[in-house]
Amino acid sequence: MIKKEVKLNYILPNLFTASSIFAGVLSIINASSGHYKNAAWLIILSLILDGLDGKIARLTKGESKFGVEFDSLADIIAFGVAPAMLIYFQIGHNYGKFGILASALYVVLGAIRLARFNITTSKIDASIFIGLPIPSAALFLVSLSMLQGKYNILILEPFTLFSAIGVGLLMVSNIRYNSFKKVKIPKAISFKVLVVLVLLFSLLYLIPIEALSIFFTLYVLSGIIRAIYSYRRFMRFKR
Repeated sequence: MIKKEVKLNYILPNLFTASSIFAGVLSIINASSGHYKNAAWLIILSLILDGLDGKIARLTKGESKFGVEFDSLADIIAFGVAPAMLIYFQIGHNYGKFGILASALYVVLGAIRLARFNITTSKIDASIFIGLPIPSAALFLVSLSMLQGKYNILILEPFTLFSAIGVGLLMVSNIRYNSFKKVKIPKAISFKVLVVLVLLFSLLYLIPIEALSIFFTLYVLSGIIRAIYSYRRFMRFKR
């Protein structure tokens, strides 16, 4: 019998993916126990781990088909089920069937988005996403959850549930979003970009919850604005 060896560079990225799943499950447990802030931060931790697994796979040349499939399964737990359970236990349970529907629809639409991404990723320009990426949708909901936990704004509760359905629909839409994977910054403005990034991180340090909410709200809206602009431009040319 021939024994096949698996190199460490293939195991390491998947270890980070497994850690992302673990953080997602911990988030669900914390949300079910009423520890909503901890649950929210664990989803953010999952995002960091999810970003690291891909980068490590590329750096170590440990990319594999198994890794791609494993990553998608991790995403549906960490960015699908975990945020859905967070908003359900924190808010949705007060709204009966609508709360259940909003949480469930978000997960189902997220799973559809990931399935579509897996079969079309090689055919699409790497600089864009077709539909809102599920990690961005998750962080948008997490930011709303954290705002609600901090300020306890009554109107924010139904808004969060409607937003869960809204970002779910954006995930399966054909609206384009920037991926930032292959962003090239011209040398002439690199210094200005650095200053802007420093200011943004300073804002994140001062008011992390509010800054996170503003950033992901703007990202969600960016695709919608881009789609409206493209449609209006198309209609002008059509005339």
